[in-house]
Amino acid sequence: MTASDGTAKSDLRRYLQSARDALLWKLDGLPEYDVRRPMTPTGTNLLGLVKHAAGVELGYLGDTFGRPAGEPLPWTEEAAAGNADMWATAEESREYITGLYRRAWAHADATLEALPLDTTGRVPWWPDGRDELTLHHAVVRVIADTQRHAGHADILRELIDGEVGMSETDTSMMSGDAAWWETYRARLEQAARQAGRRD
Repeated sequence: MTASDGTAKSDLRRYLQSARDALLWKLDGLPEYDVRRPMTPTGTNLLGLVKHAAGVELGYLGDTFGRPAGEPLPWTEEAAAGNADMWATAEESREYITGLYRRAWAHADATLEALPLDTTGRVPWWPDGRDELTLHHAVVRVIADTQRHAGHADILRELIDGEVGMSETDTSMMSGDAAWWETYRARLEQAARQAGRRD
């Protein structure tokens, strides 16, 4: 491994882990109903986002590079219901889903450690002839997907109980009390209505 490869891997791991941590943190302190309930018309829910992210890591950073983790994922089978990776059944506990996600991290990190970034893999669910990608591409894809879903989770958590932020120690939000935020939101609503009248 070259020094530049090692630096690139370190950067990739840091951004991937940051996204993983943010996604899991959004479940902290919530009851079972709230981590599972559909919050959008398309059913987006917190635990489902984690379940999906686990499968993404196991697929792109495991199977794609001939390194299957051996984790059974019945929701990916041909007979599974549509979108089965985006929600947890009542029988799939929070501990099972978050544990699966942590095992997926470990497996993905081992792949990243073991292979050079220019290693070519084949994505099993992509069309033949267009199914190759490098490990570097796969990791960037997984980071983008995980960050996107961490953003979804951030919005869902705010809708559930008002909690916001990137982590326990960094909200990355302006400080302000409830009254300040209400005034701010009212200002945005007024601007939106004024702009809407011009349509």
